[in-house]
Amino acid sequence: MLVVMDVPPNNADCPQCKQLLKIIEQLQEQNKRLEQRLEKIEREGKRQAAPFRKSRKPLPKKPGRKKGDDYGKHQRRAAPQTIDETYVVPLPEACPDCGETKLEKTETVVQYQTEIPRTVIHRQFNIDAGVCCGCGCRVQGRHELQTSDATGAAAAQFGPNVHAAIALANKELGLSHGKVRRLLEMLFDLSISRSTSCRSMLRTGRRLEQAHEEVGRSVRGSPQVVGDETGWRVDGTSAWLHAFVGLTATYYEIDPTRSLQPAKRLLGMDWSGIFGHDGWSIYDQFTEAAHQQCFAHLFRRCDALIEQNTGGALRFPREVKSLLKQGIEFRDRFVAGEVSAHGMRIMAGRLKFQMWKLVLRPKQHAGNERLAKFLGNHLRSLFTFLRHPGADATNWRGEQAIRPAVVNRKVWGGNRSWSGAAAQSRIMSVMQTCKQRRADPFRFNRNQLVNPSPLALPLPICAR
Repeated sequence: MLVVMDVPPNNADCPQCKQLLKIIEQLQEQNKRLEQRLEKIEREGKRQAAPFRKSRKPLPKKPGRKKGDDYGKHQRRAAPQTIDETYVVPLPEACPDCGETKLEKTETVVQYQTEIPRTVIHRQFNIDAGVCCGCGCRVQGRHELQTSDATGAAAAQFGPNVHAAIALANKELGLSHGKVRRLLEMLFDLSISRSTSCRSMLRTGRRLEQAHEEVGRSVRGSPQVVGDETGWRVDGTSAWLHAFVGLTATYYEIDPTRSLQPAKRLLGMDWSGIFGHDGWSIYDQFTEAAHQQCFAHLFRRCDALIEQNTGGALRFPREVKSLLKQGIEFRDRFVAGEVSAHGMRIMAGRLKFQMWKLVLRPKQHAGNERLAKFLGNHLRSLFTFLRHPGADATNWRGEQAIRPAVVNRKVWGGNRSWSGAAAQSRIMSVMQTCKQRRADPFRFNRNQLVNPSPLALPLPICAR
């Protein structure tokens, strides 16, 4: 039996019809967005399927080869400049194919091999000691390879290479002190304890105190600094690791709070460079500096609102994202030589004015209102990179400086004492700065350990 229902005609002038049609349109749009998200999740699930599934099809490869000049090329290792050992390899007693014992030498070919020595060197220093005839104090000699003046019960010491290797394995590679002990034992048959590894870090940190201060002066003198911070643990309590990245140096400091004090101690409140950060409000107190808000964080906030909002609420985050993209695209055109620095400044003013109009527009969604308030308070610091060509539009360099520390935190949790936290800051600062200046951090730490006076950090590439 067919039941026929009376459907009221669509009356364009009916207020109820208009409301129902609006609700239907919103539900249809929301359903479409949910279907797109479901398809995306299903695609990601297929890519992350179990590796042992037999029916798994390989993903299509992108056309062209991978980027990089060395991809697909066979690089021949250069012959070593010095030869420490030479071995003569005679002909075999018989031919491996037919067994013939009569063989005739026709030539001598050469093969080079580079090996890691496993032999541990044990040094003994016979140190002359005496008394000063002037003041009567005890004096003793010191060899350039000595890392300490200790004698007697503390006479057994490790050399500079051992201390530098421990610092490199723990702070750069992120190995725990237990794994550092195991590594030295397996590779070099060198037996040390975890406490010895910890004391080695403290010694290296003390010797790098002057170098750490030099890193701070380099960051303070940089025309652009990017700041970032992350949570840390010291002696089982919460703390913060602050990173300040200059053009040629990176300074770390572990502080009990996420306050302004580390930046204030490092830069000074009268610092007038370009300060890039993720919008942390305490940095706004540097009134003499030109600030640059991180575009990556703003893009993520816009994407989050686009995913959450529906209907007319989508307009604001989409328009904000569009203005930000215009700034990035115009910067890229400047790098390509298509526009001048004067054109960059004009574009910065136009984008600022358009962003201001967006901020003043009434908003109904709470998330849009919060974003508009943030943009209104930091309007002057949105397009600083257009007014100052060469400045970064994101705090990517700060996040890259924080990432190794985050990996270390996941491995061994943090520092057990504030003295260890100070050593952590100094060693990380020196190592990261050496890498920025394309110098060997192992060699610098090793040389500093055997030098009684502080060493100057390697110069930047541009100053060499």
